[in-house]
Amino acid sequence: MLKKDKPNILFIGLGMMGQPMAHRLIQAHYPLFVHDTNRETVKNYCNQIDAKALLPSDDLSLIDVVITMLPDSGIVESVILGVDNSPGVASKLKPGSIIIDMSSSEPMRSRELGASLTKMNLIYLDAPVSGGVKRAIDGSLAIMVGGTLEAFADVQPILENLGKNIFHVGDPGSGHAIKALNNYLSAITTLSVAEALIIGKRFGLDPNKMVDVFNSSSGKSNATENKAKQFMLNGAFSAGFTAKLMLKDITIANQLGSAVNSSMELGEASLNAWRNALEFLGDDEDHTAIYRYVEQNQSA
Repeated sequence: MLKKDKPNILFIGLGMMGQPMAHRLIQAHYPLFVHDTNRETVKNYCNQIDAKALLPSDDLSLIDVVITMLPDSGIVESVILGVDNSPGVASKLKPGSIIIDMSSSEPMRSRELGASLTKMNLIYLDAPVSGGVKRAIDGSLAIMVGGTLEAFADVQPILENLGKNIFHVGDPGSGHAIKALNNYLSAITTLSVAEALIIGKRFGLDPNKMVDVFNSSSGKSNATENKAKQFMLNGAFSAGFTAKLMLKDITIANQLGSAVNSSMELGEASLNAWRNALEFLGDDEDHTAIYRYVEQNQSA
């Protein structure tokens, strides 16, 4: 249990999402230490805000809570547990410290990581987010938390600075499971909206009016409300979430289906489409640019 209102936090991972999230904690007056493999990023970030750089190799006895915002399970495990002969963050923390993985990790591996940390007298929660960079900046992310209720209650005041909709969804790994399934739905609707808009356009319909109709009808989705006009039809393709990350999350969702012996016919078809889209678009393109892929693919 955390013994102070403003525990010392080590935030690891200063990417597009990590930077605004860490900034929210500074604004809430938490003593914040930051780390990223890119030393220049850390230096520039610390110069901008009142944070202190801290390496996992430094003395971590003063840290109460570690938050990771990293690309995948493999990197999270290497940072937390260590790799080869290099010890991880966990071995340097005092007993009872809390580790919150806010990355989009693999549920089964998160469950195993939680079990390993419990044996080390550390507390683990998985708390992935949804909402993109814009909602990371304004602190309105949706956060899905897996872990014990006691640990959830402990960190909830911290998470409330990062998100407006915070859900405790089950045991360790549950947060990452529901995040993957959420993005599975997002991937499918984004793809289907792109296909519908291009088909309608070729028939002679006005795509903008199509979106208005969809949003007033049963076809409404997050993709029609928040992506179609804002990032797809205008060619902006800048929603702040890459096609590469979308492919990663839908892959995790399909793996989860296999792990629990559930078939995902639509999941497999969508996974193939996103793989092809990523090959066409490139790793750094925004996921809304799947509109360009669909347009090109239907012209072939």
